[in-house]
Amino acid sequence: MNEIIKSFGNNAGIVWDMLIEGGPQVQTKLIKKTNLTPNEFYGAVGWLARENKIYVDKRTYKIGNTNLTEEIGASAGKVWSVLGSRNEIDVSTITKISKINKRDCYSALGWLAREGKISAKITVKKR
Repeated sequence: MNEIIKSFGNNAGIVWDMLIEGGPQVQTKLIKKTNLTPNEFYGAVGWLARENKIYVDKRTYKIGNTNLTEEIGASAGKVWSVLGSRNEIDVSTITKISKINKRDCYSALGWLAREGKISAKITVKKR
């Protein structure tokens, strides 16, 4: 499995463990307690939503059957469509073409990563 995709799953496990240990928590608290970046957190939420394991009430995340399928699933469909038309593409370009924000893009990527539908790599931009 691609290391970046594996990290989506690992981050989902970190969020899951924090919710098991600490119960329902607001997004800002979860991000701080897990030491994940916001992008990593939203990718993890997408992964857990695809597994039907995370529920959000306003900004409070809980363990339970997801209520995020419509929101994240729709974004995943848009991202999947964009990915289908390109071989390699960065997140900024995905957000522009799909017309979704960065947070929703990372959640969608987490969803698609859980489905095993994407591969990813890190590239360093030269100045």
